[in-house]
Amino acid sequence: MLYSEIVMDHFRNPRNVGEIENPDGVGEVGNATCGDIMKIYLRIEDDVIIDVKFKTFGCASAIASSSMATEMIKGKSVREAAELTNKAVAQALDGLPPVKMHCSVLAEEAITKALNDYLGKKGRPLLPERNQNQLAHDHGNR
Repeated sequence: MLYSEIVMDHFRNPRNVGEIENPDGVGEVGNATCGDIMKIYLRIEDDVIIDVKFKTFGCASAIASSSMATEMIKGKSVREAAELTNKAVAQALDGLPPVKMHCSVLAEEAITKALNDYLGKKGRPLLPERNQNQLAHDHGNR
């Protein structure tokens, strides 16, 4: 399977790895079928994401997607971060193989869950969440 140079860079040198102590928002998603698990931590001040960290157990695409997604929302408002799509993450990575696109979906979902955790704590309306089960999780295992 061929990965872009950007995917390989974010896999080998992931940005924003770790945890945030007492985060303002946390989102965790995973898929038992493929084994990918992604957890995103947010620090938010004045509705702006001032820090974001992630922990991901998964393949190169899952780690790269987490890394790129965190880079894309750092410094953004909650509203701007809520607009991040899996397609934008995949494009920023210079593409993902079709059987790995679900990794970018996990990143989008983890961010949405973390934002909803934050919004829920503030008593604000939650963002709609995608149903990940609508996407096939295929790692080439047949």
